[in-house]
Amino acid sequence: MSKLDPYFGEFGGQYVPQILVPALDQLEQAFIDAQQDPEFSQQFIELLKEYAGRPTALTLCQNLTKGSKTKLYLKREDLLHGGAHKTNQVLGQALLAKRMGKDEIIAET
Repeated sequence: MSKLDPYFGEFGGQYVPQILVPALDQLEQAFIDAQQDPEFSQQFIELLKEYAGRPTALTLCQNLTKGSKTKLYLKREDLLHGGAHKTNQVLGQALLAKRMGKDEIIAET
């Protein structure tokens, strides 16, 4: 049974073949354990820095706020190779798989 809430409001849930449930339970527990491990977090941050170019730059948009006391910054996710979500996702999945002792991975990205 899921320890993490699989719902977003009225949406969500877990609709998978019964044979996959043990593997997903194992994955969920590994994810929970990894979230609480400072060394895992540090490894992930280092991977993001080395392979994804993180943290990305903030750009001050002075022309958009001329005449006001507002400061507006854009977070430059467009600077990441191949799109931010793909790189972030695959690095996290690979690191978690390595932690679990897996030597093969199938990722959406």
